[in-house]
Amino acid sequence: MFRNKLLNIMIIILLGISLIGVVALVTVDKFYADKSTEEPTIDEIIKYSVDFEEITTNLQSGGYVRLKMKVQTDSKKATEELLKRDFQVQNIVIHEIANKTASDFEGGEGLNQLEEEIKLKLNEVMQDGEIVKVYTTSFLLQN
Repeated sequence: MFRNKLLNIMIIILLGISLIGVVALVTVDKFYADKSTEEPTIDEIIKYSVDFEEITTNLQSGGYVRLKMKVQTDSKKATEELLKRDFQVQNIVIHEIANKTASDFEGGEGLNQLEEEIKLKLNEVMQDGEIVKVYTTSFLLQN
């Protein structure tokens, strides 16, 4: 093929290094691919969720609301932190509801908006991880 042995050895070494590099790149890409775009399984949602006690508080319009929530976090550390911040969660929920009237909850959009507001406020105080979703598991409005 080539007349110079040194050139042959250099080409073989370069091809070997290139092959090792390609194999390493494919391996790293396969095992460390970004999995955050995948939807979490129900087991992961339950694992990283915290149930909160029922909260009853007054509305601005004079009625009251009674609700229970499940809050989903993005990691085990965030779940542990959220459990420690139980009093802050209750405080945030009470303040958010106290600024609402009964008409704010007409239709499903009012409840969705409340969940989103609670999520944003909780993420402001979270340090380890973040809140992914707030689920309302029980809701009673008395006007």
